Amino acid sequence: MSRFPVKMNQVRIAQKVVGPLATNCYILSCPDTLASIIVDPGGDPDVIVAFVGEMQLEPVEIVCTHGHSDHIAAVAPLCRYFGIGFALHESDRRIVKLSVREAPLWGHHRIEEPVITRTITAGETISFGKVSGTVLHTPGHTPGHVSLYFKGSVLVGDTIFAGSIGRTDLEGGDLKTLLHSIRTELLPLPDETLVYCGHGPDTTIGGERHANPFINELL
Repeated sequence: MSRFPVKMNQVRIAQKVVGPLATNCYILSCPDTLASIIVDPGGDPDVIVAFVGEMQLEPVEIVCTHGHSDHIAAVAPLCRYFGIGFALHESDRRIVKLSVREAPLWGHHRIEEPVITRTITAGETISFGKVSGTVLHTPGHTPGHVSLYFKGSVLVGDTIFAGSIGRTDLEGGDLKTLLHSIRTELLPLPDETLVYCGHGPDTTIGGERHANPFINELL
């Protein structure tokens, strides 16, 4: 599946479902310059390469919300193919190494460990072409989990899903921390903010505020 709508700050967001765990990989681009970033390429690098080529985009970086194998599986081959770097929060460096070792347990073949060329932090600006967004540190699913906020939309990885929240029973996960991240970083966003999840359908902040049973407990 692929979508390519224009958002409020002119960022374009396309989605490709990839890998054995049906991860939502997002390709964000600037409509004026075609500069783009690839977020959470969790497999099927050929699918992502084909889409980038079809749309004549110019990737400048890969950014992952966290270091689990179903979000980083295609990072290394894509970095090599496009000649670009890989950005991740420092606190997930250990998660990457663990996830590479455990990848076969999650339906992947052996995956190549990607080289982290840049670490990102809370409040940092992510820019490509004339588009810019903000890094939100949203730990809980993993220690270094981040969400990427652009005016009108937020990419939340595995922090929240439509009607649910990310699991916290894996290495580095913590339920109390996850709920704190949702309460302090995501719920303050406008209700109309589109939420692009790491798996499953899109939603909105308002929709989750009113219908998500886990989030209702925070209010």
